[in-house]
Parts: sequence; structure tokens; C-alpha cells
Amino acid sequence: METPERLGQAHFITFTCNRCHRVGSSGGTDAVDLTFVGFRHNREWLDLWLKDPAAWKKDTTMQNFHLQEKTRRELTAYLASLKGQNFDKVGRPWNDSRIMSDFLERGRIIYEKAGCIACHGKASQGGYPNNNVPGGKIPPLEAVADGYTKEELAGFIKKGRKPDKADPNGPEPLIEMPAWGQVLNDAEVALLVDYLYSLRPKGRQEDAW
Repeated sequence: METPERLGQAHFITFTCNRCHRVGSSGGTDAVDLTFVGFRHNREWLDLWLKDPAAWKKDTTMQNFHLQEKTRRELTAYLASLKGQNFDKVGRPWNDSRIMSDFLERGRIIYEKAGCIACHGKASQGGYPNNNVPGGKIPPLEAVADGYTKEELAGFIKKGRKPDKADPNGPEPLIEMPAWGQVLNDAEVALLVDYLYSLRPKGRQEDAW
């Protein structure tokens, strides 16, 4: 008997999700990489997103496939199962021998391929929605170097964080910072920190924090 995850993977191909989205070394690059999507998002959010993407993010380019509940549940199961194992099979793209000496480029690739870009936006400019958080949006990280030392930022990334609630009596935010230390090693986190530091707006003091 086929598992929900296997059936969901079949739906992923049937609905040509792989034309835009990449998993491991397979798929398109027009939309966010999904190799770690099950690590950075919970099932509740994934199901909500698949049900009506524009209801969560009004300006999304993701179309509404009007999935039947069973199909959506199976596709959610597949996406929830994606926690980086596909990179373990083919090698992590930021460890490509051609870029091993380009530390900022490797950090940028981690930011994009691990999926940080899906919440914090291109070049970490933010603006992506979250429920019951101040301002209703996930914060940008482009000036994070002004608020954290590299050691503090690495710790924050490794341990993760639940966002503050706008309404203390309201629901829990559906998107939270996962503990990336579970899937990225210290060297990879350091590359990511260096990349985020490189985004500091020009004119900032190098030692500002």
C-alpha cells in the first residue's frame, strides 16, 4: 500500500510543482527550493498554504490548484517529509568544489537553498506574512549585524526562536524560526552568518551592534 508521502510525491509531479520548485538536485529554480520545507514549516501551515496561497500572501505568484482534501493531505505529507535528506544523497550545493574558497557565495547559497529566503525574502529584505506577530510580517535580516555579534547570531540561528505574539491571548504564529543547528553544522552556520553580515547597508560602522 502506498504511503501518503509517496502519493504526495506523485501529486507533486502530476501538478508540475517540480517545474518551478527544486528538491535536492531535481526541479526548477523559478520558485523557492523545497529541500528543507518540512523542516522550516509545520503541517498546519503547509496545508493552509496549499489550500489557498493568496489567502496567506496576497501577491504570491503561486497558483491555487483547488486541490481535493485527500490530495492536499497527501501532498502536505510529502512536503512535511522533506527535511534535507535529498541533499544528503547528492551533496549539499554550497559544498561544490568550484566555490569552496568563496565563503560569501557559499553563505548565499545556504540562505537560498536551505530556504531562509522563503521567510526573510531576497537579500533578507523581509516582508513575508505571519499570523499574530507585530506588524503581521516576518522581520528582515539585512541589518541584523547592527543588533547581534556574529557569535550571538550563530547561536540564534542554531537554537531557533518562537516569534513574539502581537496579541498575547491570540493564536500561536504558524511560522517560527527553526533550530537550524539540527540540520546545519557549525561551519555552515558560520558561512550563513558571514553572508548575513555582508548585507549590512553601506555606511554602517563595521563594529556597530
